[in-house]
Amino acid sequence: MAIWGGVAFALSLAMMPLGLGALQEDEQLGKVTYDRWCSECHGVDGDGTGSAAGYMLPRPRDFTLAMYNIRTTASGDLPTDQDLLRAINMGAPGTAMPAWDDVLTEAEKQALVQYLKTFSRFFPLDENPVPLVLGSPTGVSEEVIAEGRGQYEAIECWKCHGDQGRGDGESAATLMDDTGFPIAAADLTENWFFNGGADVEDIYRALRTGLDGSPMPNFSDVLNAGVMTDEELWAVAHYVRSLAPEDTPGISEVVLAKLLTEGAELATSFDDQAWEEIEGTYIPLVGQIIVKPRWFDPRVDGVWVKAMHNGDDISVLVSWSDPNNSPDPLWSDWKSQVTRIMEPREAADNEIDAAPDQLVVQFPMQMPEGMERPYFLKGDSRRPVYLWEWKSDRQTALEGEARGVGTESFQDEGQDVSVKGMHSDGQWQVVFTRPLLTSDENDLDFITGEAIPMSFFAWDGDNGESGNQGSLSSWYFLLLEEPTSTKVYVAPPIAMLIAGALGFFIVRRVQKREMESFRS
Repeated sequence: MAIWGGVAFALSLAMMPLGLGALQEDEQLGKVTYDRWCSECHGVDGDGTGSAAGYMLPRPRDFTLAMYNIRTTASGDLPTDQDLLRAINMGAPGTAMPAWDDVLTEAEKQALVQYLKTFSRFFPLDENPVPLVLGSPTGVSEEVIAEGRGQYEAIECWKCHGDQGRGDGESAATLMDDTGFPIAAADLTENWFFNGGADVEDIYRALRTGLDGSPMPNFSDVLNAGVMTDEELWAVAHYVRSLAPEDTPGISEVVLAKLLTEGAELATSFDDQAWEEIEGTYIPLVGQIIVKPRWFDPRVDGVWVKAMHNGDDISVLVSWSDPNNSPDPLWSDWKSQVTRIMEPREAADNEIDAAPDQLVVQFPMQMPEGMERPYFLKGDSRRPVYLWEWKSDRQTALEGEARGVGTESFQDEGQDVSVKGMHSDGQWQVVFTRPLLTSDENDLDFITGEAIPMSFFAWDGDNGESGNQGSLSSWYFLLLEEPTSTKVYVAPPIAMLIAGALGFFIVRRVQKREMESFRS
């Protein structure tokens, strides 16, 4: 036994340097990975003050605080290694944090998890936090969703997220994170931007754990106090999930303008029931960062578009989430903070001037040949663009043109386009209406069956947006549905008759040859 004990001791001594070397190697890999991919935002020292941090809201995570939104552990507890790995893989939708699952190797991600923990003294060396036991989701039904709606009101989720969940609650303009930066309440109708996942299990987990560092509380204490049952909290999760589309909207390049049946009236208002029969097309928008003054904190991240025509006129309905009708005095502090902290500070005037919400729809001045389109940022001298402009401080639309950024000009008289807009429950709905053909040679003619290039610009005035600082889309296409040709109905029967007659002729000819052959 003494001999074997001596051998074991000798082996352990021999292996110690190898284990230490492996640890040092992992730490070095974690540091190299972090310095290469993470430090520009999170800072070399992990304190969230990288060179790119000033261009982001919310700000990058400060790892020295060991305060993490997305966890499976209780509020105030540290995340597990699996939690950190999941955040690295998924990124943080709705923020500047991308997903790294397909970028980093498994070894790099595992090493990065361990390296992130070295930034904070709060992480123990030999202990891994224990996740909460969350259980399985309850079944969903209309009754469960109605129960969830009632609990949503009872626990006052609406104070931040709003009555319809679009982030327009009475407290929304005053929200700040634990580091003193303004933070927007989540728009529950856009769950593809949920930080931590969009499934009902992800929503329930966020309700149980809270989002540490943000105003979002946890409701585990409510359960423990017997104020709410676990089934009722699951109902809240099901209700929140029901506010967003069942599937994340795909990106379609074409907005189809439905042709109305003869006698049907064209919808010229946002509350017309005819819109209910048309499926909306989702078009994502991003901040304008091409020309100065640039904007890295866009409020409008996408618009829903519907269109219809009756052969003479066209209506286009554009809707998007916006927590308020700008300018709104209740949001003046929010605007002041955002314009003060966001880089680059290229347009200080926005800190003073009140600005309305705004939408511009852009088309080419003339239909291009093939797939050629004007420059998406207001065209150029060779290929100008035709514009429809709406602002929240007036109830009229303006037609105009542009030959580059800053060259926009709008008509004061003789407008062919009309508009109706309404803000309600954290959403703008704006309807443009115009004849397909006009007598103005500067207006684009809308011809059925043609794929007409179309793009969008949007501004939230109380988010500090105006001028070049706003959101924009790339080019999409508006296609006006054509009447079904009578050939579609007439041609098939004719073709069948011809085919039948031809077949009969062939059969008779073969039979005749066979008879002649038999006689001979």
